[in-house]
Amino acid sequence: MADEKPTVLIQLDVDPQPSVFDAVVAVDAGVDHLFRHGGVAPEDVQALIHGALFTRGPADLRRTAIFVGGSDVARAEAVLAKATSIFFGPFRVSVLFDANGSNTTAAAAVLAATSSLGGSLSGVKAAVPAATGPVGQRVARLLSRGGADVAVGSRDLARAEEAAERLRKLAGGSFRPFANADPAATTTALRGADLIVSAGPAGVQLLPAASWRGSKALRVVVDLNAVPPAGIEGVEPGDKGVDRDGVKTWGALGVGGLKMKIHKRALRALFESNDRVLDAEEVLEIGRDLAD
Repeated sequence: MADEKPTVLIQLDVDPQPSVFDAVVAVDAGVDHLFRHGGVAPEDVQALIHGALFTRGPADLRRTAIFVGGSDVARAEAVLAKATSIFFGPFRVSVLFDANGSNTTAAAAVLAATSSLGGSLSGVKAAVPAATGPVGQRVARLLSRGGADVAVGSRDLARAEEAAERLRKLAGGSFRPFANADPAATTTALRGADLIVSAGPAGVQLLPAASWRGSKALRVVVDLNAVPPAGIEGVEPGDKGVDRDGVKTWGALGVGGLKMKIHKRALRALFESNDRVLDAEEVLEIGRDLAD
């Protein structure tokens, strides 16, 4: 409508300099005006949120939205919690949480894997090495919510056990911890797995080719590391459902195209109403019809 107010996205980033990547995606998604704030801490949030809420009437608040980001996911989660606690009655705006790209990357990885598994995760046995990081945690929880039985790995077994317990409380379902630095434990965790999703740090190889090639059960492998060496040896960054010895492989760049589509679609969805909080599960739903 001609009399509608322009869209305004307020970027709350916990890093000193707000992400240029997230800003460019917002512009490409069609946001009319982008206000960027860096170094945001929970104690800063109230004034920023009030500025978003009290400048437009309730009928126009769907044209204002918040993006919470930054490289420190835990700090960004605290900002998200504070922001949503300030909303009241009709005075609220929609929020997208995607600190460090964690939600859009996890959603893209899970949707890519699901498409290669025939469209369903029900009964799938999955393993997620490096599941204690922000992307790995979200991948594990989304897989479980989809019906998969998930093994969660870390270099340290105690950290894997903590992650498994945290995920059980958050998502329910079955999470089995394993130490992915221990070859014997990793072999056990991967035995019979239909799906492996590696969400480890850049440039760290978590699985040699011998650990997954030749598996009779394995159907899909996803490696989210684009920096050499590959997180899963034998998977190329550009793989997009490539068949390798009967296993469909996805690399970081292959998943990345879908991640970008989801990111833009989620940003546009913010302006459909003023009451949406888009975290991992909501971002996954937004991306369902975008997966190839």
